[in-house]
Amino acid sequence: MILKNGIDQAALINKFAEASAKQGETVRKAVHEATLKALQGRELTLANIRQVLGTVTKAASAGAAGSKLPAPDVEVLLTKAFAGMDGAMEQAVLANQRALQQLVDQGVSLRETQLKKALADIEKMEETLFASVRKAAPADGPWSGVFQAMQGKSTGTGARANAALEQLVEDTQKSLRDGRAMGLRASQALIDSYSTLVSGVLIGMSDALKQGGAAKR
Repeated sequence: MILKNGIDQAALINKFAEASAKQGETVRKAVHEATLKALQGRELTLANIRQVLGTVTKAASAGAAGSKLPAPDVEVLLTKAFAGMDGAMEQAVLANQRALQQLVDQGVSLRETQLKKALADIEKMEETLFASVRKAAPADGPWSGVFQAMQGKSTGTGARANAALEQLVEDTQKSLRDGRAMGLRASQALIDSYSTLVSGVLIGMSDALKQGGAAKR
């Protein structure tokens, strides 16, 4: 098994190539899980996110090329693949929000340069999703239909990012009103560990979802 960016491309390609028109949800789940697992294995920088999304897109494209389904059905499966990546990116946005929330709750100011960049990165998540998939996907073929159908539509990533930014701004203002503030040295120590904190939050969220699923079963 050869992994690239933490992703078993061969498994994704086979899943996609062998999927029937009615197995779109299976494809979505496989792409979602592969993307999320790869994101958990690294710091959640935009550069790393682009690499993961690019690798998943190329695997989906290779699987689509090997599919014996008619073009409209392949387009449906690619739409589901995009939805899987979108769902994983929503989790990444939520992990960033929860990590920042922890800092805000402890009195760290989001005006700090590094955290201002974290907020800007959240704002760029939807753009990063589209740009990464477009760059890695073939210029023509079924992907073009997917992108055309998505024009003017918001993604779950975009909606989650907007909600996260609004909530963080509101909570920051409340923190200032309450007079919470942390000393510079302690504040910097938390800021320096931000990327590690986000990755830990994302892994914890995924573990909680798995445990919840097991409990339901």
